[in-house]
Amino acid sequence: MTAIKKKIKVALATLGCKVNQFESASFLSGLEERGAEIVPFSQQADVYIINTCAVTAKAGAQSRQMIRKALQTNSKARLVVTGCYAQVASQKVLEIGDWGLCIVGNGFKHRLVDIALSEKQCDLEMHMGDIGGKKEICLLPVQRFPGRTRAFLKIQDGCNNFCSYCIVPYARGRSRSLPVAAALEQIEVFAANGYREIVLTGIHVGMYGQDLAPQNRLIDFIDLATARYPTIRFRLSSLEPGEVRDELLSLTAERANFMPHFHIPLQSGDDKILTAMNRRYRAHDFSRLITRIREKIPQAAIGVDVLVGFPGESAAAFANTHGLLDALPVTYLHVFPYSKRPGTVAAGMANQVEKCLKEERVARLHQLSEQKKQAFYRQHLGTVHRVLAENRNNRFKLMRGFTENYIPVLFPAPENMGNTIVDVRLERLEDSILFGQTI
Repeated sequence: MTAIKKKIKVALATLGCKVNQFESASFLSGLEERGAEIVPFSQQADVYIINTCAVTAKAGAQSRQMIRKALQTNSKARLVVTGCYAQVASQKVLEIGDWGLCIVGNGFKHRLVDIALSEKQCDLEMHMGDIGGKKEICLLPVQRFPGRTRAFLKIQDGCNNFCSYCIVPYARGRSRSLPVAAALEQIEVFAANGYREIVLTGIHVGMYGQDLAPQNRLIDFIDLATARYPTIRFRLSSLEPGEVRDELLSLTAERANFMPHFHIPLQSGDDKILTAMNRRYRAHDFSRLITRIREKIPQAAIGVDVLVGFPGESAAAFANTHGLLDALPVTYLHVFPYSKRPGTVAAGMANQVEKCLKEERVARLHQLSEQKKQAFYRQHLGTVHRVLAENRNNRFKLMRGFTENYIPVLFPAPENMGNTIVDVRLERLEDSILFGQTI
């Protein structure tokens, strides 16, 4: 009698951005195709995969914590560490433990499933290479995103900007784009698997297509994808201020399945700080952009990234940031305290801001963000929106979903309405929660 081969149990932890989430979904697709059993990270497994993040010191600490957790749960398991922290701090990963350890750099993620499931004993393997020399994006096909109604599609990787505070270009390499045919093929898979909304993402997604032959543009790809798949909603993850041009705004206004939602990094509203950050715009440029978006697409949601406590940020410089954002009709803020990243220009700058000051400034911007968000929600009371229903996993046992312009709303609906698009009137705002009614 032939012995039944035992299924390999694999646990996966993902830290960081939507790009990492896409890549981890690809790992899961590959693992399941190979017959692996996926188990929660807290359980005993034969293989632990940790897709790390290095964007802040806190993210690096969380990455190390997850590695230690895996070792404590099963010290004899194969441990595969990948992602940005593995790329830029492999020596620190080795200091945690080198038994059964495989470090997979960002340029080799397409080989991760093979490495994770290899029968060869893994005492210590390094799959790194020169990420800065990578010319092509890793092809990482995805079948589904477990537990998610919305799918992410990584169409771009890497960054050429080298902002003085940012470790990402050193961790991800130069900008590389997914070929148009491969991107459309992935959308086809998502469509076949029933996804109604796709978020186009990347490290610097506005650079999409510039390295392809022939060259392409992000707006051309959006135009093509939204026209070819009119029943799928498309949303963009983030664009630099200089990349939100009138042509893109016109397409957003014209194409019903291209969501009126922009996420734009400001980082600072002080021109001297922007110069020190190596950002290529000034506060007045950002102000004009937000005004232009609001004029052309009044209902658009506008999210803004802000980096607080950059070296040399005085009280006056922070006041410029707060004042600019207070005056602009933005929807919400993503606020991050500056974190010194070894290897970046800013890490060696004088006048580092004290932690207590950074925390105080972050708290003030969080408060401003909440005020902006509530005002935006109130403006839309009484209006009807197309909402992608998700699930009823909340204390109210109501269906939760997001409008085209990214407003979360709760409304009565049966559980089987999940993953459908329905018309909902936004009716009341209670304790920062928006309630609606299906039409």
